[in-house]
Amino acid sequence: MLNTITIRRTVLGGIAALTLAVTAPVAQADHIKTGADLRVAVNLLLAEHVNLAAAATGWAMMGLNKNFEAAAGGLDANTVDLANAIGLVYGDGAKEAFLPLWRKHIGFFVDYTMATIKQDKAGREKAVANLMDYARDFGAFLNSANPNLPADAVEALVKEHAVTVAAMVDAQANQDWPKAYELQRKAAAHMQMISDALAGAIVAQFPERFGG
Repeated sequence: MLNTITIRRTVLGGIAALTLAVTAPVAQADHIKTGADLRVAVNLLLAEHVNLAAAATGWAMMGLNKNFEAAAGGLDANTVDLANAIGLVYGDGAKEAFLPLWRKHIGFFVDYTMATIKQDKAGREKAVANLMDYARDFGAFLNSANPNLPADAVEALVKEHAVTVAAMVDAQANQDWPKAYELQRKAAAHMQMISDALAGAIVAQFPERFGG
Protein backbone atom coordinates (compact mmCIF):
# COMPACT_ATOMS: atom_id res chain seq x y z
CA MET A 1 0.00 0.00 0.00
CA LEU A 2 2.89 2.33 0.63
CA ASN A 3 3.97 1.78 -2.94
CA THR A 4 0.48 2.71 -4.08
CA ILE A 5 0.69 5.97 -2.15
CA THR A 6 4.11 6.70 -3.61
CA ILE A 7 3.00 5.98 -7.15
CA ARG A 8 -0.14 8.05 -6.71
CA ARG A 9 1.87 10.96 -5.36
CA THR A 10 4.24 10.74 -8.34
CA VAL A 11 1.40 10.80 -10.86
CA LEU A 12 -0.49 13.58 -9.14
CA GLY A 13 2.74 15.44 -8.59
CA GLY A 14 2.83 15.83 -12.35
CA ILE A 15 -0.61 17.37 -12.17
CA ALA A 16 0.58 19.70 -9.43
CA ALA A 17 3.54 20.71 -11.58
CA LEU A 18 1.11 21.49 -14.38
CA THR A 19 -0.84 23.72 -12.02
CA LEU A 20 2.34 25.60 -11.16
CA ALA A 21 3.11 26.00 -14.84
CA VAL A 22 -0.37 27.45 -15.26
CA THR A 23 0.19 30.18 -12.75
CA ALA A 24 3.77 31.21 -13.44
CA PRO A 25 2.51 33.51 -14.91
CA VAL A 26 -0.79 32.40 -16.38
CA ALA A 27 -0.34 34.47 -19.54
CA GLN A 28 2.88 32.63 -20.45
CA ALA A 29 1.76 29.10 -19.66
CA ASP A 30 1.92 26.71 -22.60
CA HIS A 31 -0.51 24.21 -21.10
CA ILE A 32 -3.26 26.50 -19.87
CA LYS A 33 -4.84 29.07 -22.13
CA THR A 34 -8.34 29.51 -20.71
CA GLY A 35 -10.07 29.86 -17.40
CA ALA A 36 -11.56 26.40 -17.88
CA ASP A 37 -8.06 24.92 -18.15
CA LEU A 38 -7.07 26.60 -14.92
CA ARG A 39 -10.20 25.37 -13.16
CA VAL A 40 -9.49 21.75 -14.13
CA ALA A 41 -5.90 21.93 -12.93
CA VAL A 42 -6.83 23.45 -9.57
CA ASN A 43 -9.64 20.91 -9.15
CA LEU A 44 -7.16 18.07 -9.51
CA LEU A 45 -4.71 19.56 -7.03
CA LEU A 46 -7.37 20.13 -4.36
CA ALA A 47 -8.90 16.69 -4.90
CA GLU A 48 -5.45 15.27 -4.18
CA HIS A 49 -5.51 17.13 -0.86
CA VAL A 50 -8.69 15.32 0.19
CA ASN A 51 -7.58 11.89 -0.95
CA LEU A 52 -4.21 12.06 0.76
CA ALA A 53 -5.84 13.39 3.94
CA ALA A 54 -8.25 10.43 3.87
CA ALA A 55 -5.34 8.03 3.47
CA ALA A 56 -3.50 9.62 6.40
CA THR A 57 -6.45 9.55 8.79
CA GLY A 58 -7.37 6.01 7.77
CA TRP A 59 -3.87 4.70 8.48
CA ALA A 60 -3.85 6.55 11.81
CA MET A 61 -7.10 4.85 12.79
CA MET A 62 -5.53 1.48 12.11
CA GLY A 63 -2.42 2.34 14.13
CA LEU A 64 -0.12 1.92 11.12
CA ASN A 65 2.24 4.76 11.88
CA LYS A 66 4.69 4.26 9.00
CA ASN A 67 1.82 4.26 6.53
CA PHE A 68 0.39 7.33 8.21
CA GLU A 69 3.72 9.13 7.98
CA ALA A 70 4.04 8.27 4.28
CA ALA A 71 0.57 9.61 3.50
CA ALA A 72 1.17 12.68 5.67
CA GLY A 73 4.38 13.34 3.74
CA GLY A 74 2.46 13.25 0.48
CA LEU A 75 -0.16 15.54 1.96
CA ASP A 76 2.46 18.10 2.98
CA ALA A 77 4.03 17.96 -0.48
CA ASN A 78 0.59 18.78 -1.87
CA THR A 79 0.42 21.69 0.59
CA VAL A 80 3.72 23.04 -0.72
CA ASP A 81 2.43 22.75 -4.29
CA LEU A 82 -0.67 24.74 -3.36
CA ALA A 83 1.44 27.41 -1.64
CA ASN A 84 3.71 27.67 -4.67
CA ALA A 85 0.69 28.10 -6.92
CA ILE A 86 -0.64 30.90 -4.72
CA GLY A 87 2.79 32.52 -4.73
CA LEU A 88 3.12 32.40 -8.48
CA VAL A 89 -0.14 34.28 -8.82
CA TYR A 90 0.12 36.71 -5.91
CA GLY A 91 3.81 36.78 -5.00
CA ASP A 92 6.13 35.38 -2.36
CA GLY A 93 4.41 37.21 0.47
CA ALA A 94 1.12 35.48 -0.24
CA LYS A 95 2.92 32.15 -0.62
CA GLU A 96 4.64 32.51 2.76
CA ALA A 97 1.34 33.46 4.39
CA PHE A 98 -0.62 30.63 2.75
CA LEU A 99 1.77 27.79 3.63
CA PRO A 100 1.46 27.92 7.45
CA LEU A 101 -2.24 28.79 7.21
CA TRP A 102 -3.07 25.71 5.12
CA ARG A 103 -0.87 23.50 7.29
CA LYS A 104 -2.73 24.82 10.32
CA HIS A 105 -6.05 23.34 9.25
CA ILE A 106 -4.39 20.01 8.50
CA GLY A 107 -3.02 20.08 12.04
CA PHE A 108 -6.53 20.57 13.38
CA PHE A 109 -7.70 17.52 11.43
CA VAL A 110 -4.84 15.55 12.99
CA ASP A 111 -5.95 16.81 16.40
CA TYR A 112 -9.49 15.63 15.68
CA THR A 113 -8.25 12.24 14.51
CA MET A 114 -6.04 11.70 17.55
CA ALA A 115 -8.82 12.79 19.92
CA THR A 116 -11.19 10.39 18.19
CA ILE A 117 -8.74 7.52 18.62
CA LYS A 118 -8.42 8.38 22.33
CA GLN A 119 -12.20 8.85 22.68
CA ASP A 120 -11.44 12.33 23.97
CA LYS A 121 -14.70 14.24 23.58
CA ALA A 122 -13.25 17.55 24.74
CA GLY A 123 -10.34 17.20 22.33
CA ARG A 124 -12.72 16.52 19.45
CA GLU A 125 -14.83 19.54 20.31
CA LYS A 126 -11.77 21.77 20.56
CA ALA A 127 -10.51 20.60 17.16
CA VAL A 128 -13.88 21.33 15.58
CA ALA A 129 -13.98 24.79 17.16
CA ASN A 130 -10.48 25.47 15.84
CA LEU A 131 -11.55 24.40 12.35
CA MET A 132 -14.53 26.76 12.46
CA ASP A 133 -12.28 29.64 13.50
CA TYR A 134 -9.84 28.66 10.76
CA ALA A 135 -12.60 28.86 8.14
CA ARG A 136 -13.15 32.51 9.06
CA ASP A 137 -9.42 33.29 8.92
CA PHE A 138 -9.00 31.54 5.58
CA GLY A 139 -11.97 33.40 4.13
CA ALA A 140 -10.43 36.70 5.19
CA PHE A 141 -7.06 35.68 3.73
CA LEU A 142 -8.45 34.86 0.29
CA ASN A 143 -10.64 37.95 0.26
CA SER A 144 -7.61 40.11 1.00
CA ALA A 145 -5.87 38.66 -2.05
CA ASN A 146 -8.90 38.69 -4.34
CA PRO A 147 -11.99 40.84 -3.70
CA ASN A 148 -13.95 38.55 -6.04
CA LEU A 149 -13.88 35.96 -3.22
CA PRO A 150 -16.32 37.11 -0.50
CA ALA A 151 -14.91 36.17 2.90
CA ASP A 152 -18.22 34.81 4.19
CA ALA A 153 -18.73 32.62 1.12
CA VAL A 154 -15.24 31.14 1.44
CA GLU A 155 -15.81 30.62 5.17
CA ALA A 156 -18.99 28.65 4.47
CA LEU A 157 -17.25 26.44 1.91
CA VAL A 158 -14.34 25.69 4.24
CA LYS A 159 -16.72 24.91 7.11
CA GLU A 160 -18.52 22.38 4.93
CA HIS A 161 -15.15 20.86 4.01
CA ALA A 162 -14.28 20.55 7.70
CA VAL A 163 -17.60 18.99 8.67
CA THR A 164 -17.45 16.44 5.84
CA VAL A 165 -13.89 15.37 6.56
CA ALA A 166 -14.64 15.10 10.29
CA ALA A 167 -17.59 12.85 9.49
CA MET A 168 -15.30 10.75 7.31
CA VAL A 169 -12.88 10.36 10.22
CA ASP A 170 -15.78 9.28 12.43
CA ALA A 171 -16.75 6.62 9.88
CA GLN A 172 -13.15 5.40 9.73
CA ALA A 173 -13.10 5.18 13.52
CA ASN A 174 -16.26 3.08 13.44
CA GLN A 175 -14.76 0.92 10.68
CA ASP A 176 -17.74 1.82 8.53
CA TRP A 177 -15.66 1.76 5.37
CA PRO A 178 -18.53 2.14 2.87
CA LYS A 179 -19.59 5.31 4.69
CA ALA A 180 -15.99 6.52 4.96
CA TYR A 181 -15.42 6.17 1.22
CA GLU A 182 -18.79 7.77 0.46
CA LEU A 183 -17.77 10.78 2.55
CA GLN A 184 -14.31 10.86 1.01
CA ARG A 185 -15.89 11.07 -2.43
CA LYS A 186 -18.27 13.77 -1.18
CA ALA A 187 -15.36 15.78 0.26
CA ALA A 188 -13.38 15.48 -2.98
CA ALA A 189 -16.39 16.56 -5.04
CA HIS A 190 -16.98 19.48 -2.68
CA MET A 191 -13.45 20.65 -3.36
CA GLN A 192 -14.61 21.37 -6.90
CA MET A 193 -16.87 24.08 -5.51
CA ILE A 194 -13.89 25.66 -3.76
CA SER A 195 -11.54 25.35 -6.72
CA ASP A 196 -14.18 26.57 -9.19
CA ALA A 197 -14.69 29.67 -7.05
CA LEU A 198 -10.94 30.22 -6.72
CA ALA A 199 -10.18 29.76 -10.42
CA GLY A 200 -13.15 31.89 -11.45
CA ALA A 201 -12.10 34.69 -9.13
CA ILE A 202 -8.53 34.61 -10.47
CA VAL A 203 -9.82 34.80 -14.05
CA ALA A 204 -12.04 37.74 -13.12
CA GLN A 205 -9.15 39.47 -11.36
CA PHE A 206 -6.65 38.90 -14.21
CA PRO A 207 -8.77 38.62 -17.40
CA GLU A 208 -5.86 39.71 -19.57
CA ARG A 209 -3.97 36.52 -18.71
CA PHE A 210 -6.53 34.23 -20.35
CA GLY A 211 -7.51 33.77 -23.97
CA GLY A 212 -11.12 32.97 -23.17
